[in-house]
Amino acid sequence: MNKTKLTLKDVAEQIGVSTATISNAFNRPDQLSKSKREEILAQCKKIGYSGPNKAAQILRKGTSNIVALVLADSISYMVSDPVASTFIKGASSALQENGKHLLLYAGDSNSIADVVDFVDGFICYGQPRNVNLIRELAASPKPVVTVDFDIDNKPSINIDNEEAAYQVASHALNKGDSVAILGLRLIDSPATCRIYDSPLIDVETSIAHRRLDGYLRAAEDRNVVVTDEAIWHLPESDRHFARQAAKEVLTSSPRPNVVLCMSDIIALELLHMALEMGIKVPQELKITGFDGIEEAERARPSLTTVCQSSSQKGVEAAKSLLDHVKSKNTLPFEVRLGETV
Repeated sequence: MNKTKLTLKDVAEQIGVSTATISNAFNRPDQLSKSKREEILAQCKKIGYSGPNKAAQILRKGTSNIVALVLADSISYMVSDPVASTFIKGASSALQENGKHLLLYAGDSNSIADVVDFVDGFICYGQPRNVNLIRELAASPKPVVTVDFDIDNKPSINIDNEEAAYQVASHALNKGDSVAILGLRLIDSPATCRIYDSPLIDVETSIAHRRLDGYLRAAEDRNVVVTDEAIWHLPESDRHFARQAAKEVLTSSPRPNVVLCMSDIIALELLHMALEMGIKVPQELKITGFDGIEEAERARPSLTTVCQSSSQKGVEAAKSLLDHVKSKNTLPFEVRLGETV
């Protein structure tokens, strides 16, 4: 008999025991003696039966103890990012303490349809590139918690990105400054470039645009003009893209004396290149970052940045899901004044 077609009833008939005994051998070993269980498992293995269908069990029970973490981008990119990986550790530790398992799900996937029946809920970290995933999460019958973006009527975990950007920029800016902004995913382009008059994307929902709003508000308060040609788009917070943007900024004429960066990864690449070129920081160039990764504090000069606890975000997201929290939660941040302003 083809083992893929074996049912519990088929196996019970072949071995000569009840279906309950077979089920106990796989799922409730305390109900059988050790020798009896080993005998049944050996006979099942012999006829090619590996146990009750797990998917069917999940559908019957209505719970799997698995939570899907939908990432904003590919898994390989997200786990290599220090901010995202710290968030994942926080979420996984909180779930593990509650007997739950974590399933990583790429945000560039086509649909969540292939896992929705087999997970107890979704944590979505960052706004997925595939807008279809957002629509599916909004309509999902399973609990959903979003992080660093919002879906109407779903709980979320955020910081006030606009206010954080405003505060860190306010420490760097003075009247008469020449300013550049190194932003993230501001326009629809796979390459590092200035935004010029390109149409902006995800203006209402993207944290990058909230940070841009904060930077521009701080500049306006200091009577500093920031033109579109002084704003760069980077498709990812990646050292390769950051180094390209840093080179363009530092070789532009006139060269800005303040650069506001939307991540510490970007700011650190800019800092390293400036020092390689003999540019004095902060005397000739002020730099701010965003995120508060450990590398930013260890840098010399140390980076002025916005510190947010990515690990705590992960913990709070997991707790919100497990406790069926319905509200949106705004966590605190801190501006860490380093030596780059």
